[in-house]
Amino acid sequence: MTDIESRIDTSRPHTARIWNYWTGGKDNYPVDREAGDRIRELHPGIGEYAKADRLFLGRAVRYLAGQEGVRQFLDIGTGLPSADNTHEVAQRAAPDARVVYVDNDPLVLAHARALLVGTPEGATDYLDADLRDVDTILAAAAKTLDLSKPVALMLLGVVIFVEDDEESYGVVRRLMDALAPGSHLVLSHTVTHPDMPDVDAAVAFWNEHGTPKLTQRTPEAVARYFDGLELLEPGVVSCSAWRPERPAPDVAMYAGVGRK
Repeated sequence: MTDIESRIDTSRPHTARIWNYWTGGKDNYPVDREAGDRIRELHPGIGEYAKADRLFLGRAVRYLAGQEGVRQFLDIGTGLPSADNTHEVAQRAAPDARVVYVDNDPLVLAHARALLVGTPEGATDYLDADLRDVDTILAAAAKTLDLSKPVALMLLGVVIFVEDDEESYGVVRRLMDALAPGSHLVLSHTVTHPDMPDVDAAVAFWNEHGTPKLTQRTPEAVARYFDGLELLEPGVVSCSAWRPERPAPDVAMYAGVGRK
């Protein structure tokens, strides 16, 4: 058994594997499917969040690579590989795009090394690190990315795992401060909203039974991550409402893209 495999805990549900289950993947265990079904009972639309977040990722990366000319992506909190991962979307638009993935989930890392293979013209790399390890991430990412040039920082559904507000804002600020002008922040976050009380019940169930625990924030609190950046239209909105190809119902996962 490898060191990574020895770190995989199949006795408790894990967010990356439940996310994978909800999006139709096979990289999950009975404990994840059981928890995922229970959460879906509490909030029937929860499975749509995962799909809406993945579609938002695709639209944001296509825009940045195709319209903004971004050729470097730092994707922290990668999650399990599925269709249209960051490097696939970016390198379809720009074959020379360079992507660094960062995650500290051993199952994610085991699959990333096997599956996330990029184009010959571009580059992909994978780092085993926690979001809070800013200095480690930047030093290792600099081996693949040129941090003197614009980078798209991808933080999809990951700052929810930093409970303390000031710590979470500080981590995002430190990462963006290290990136060149013209860089972008792409961020999504589960929200608490008075119109969606079943979301709170689902999160409470998760935090009692699953790992790691997550923190909801209001849409206004999510918008604060973009302080000091030029927030692109339509602002911080339900990720299903960020420049969609076709109208879709709002979900309690809010997202935005900001330019440094």
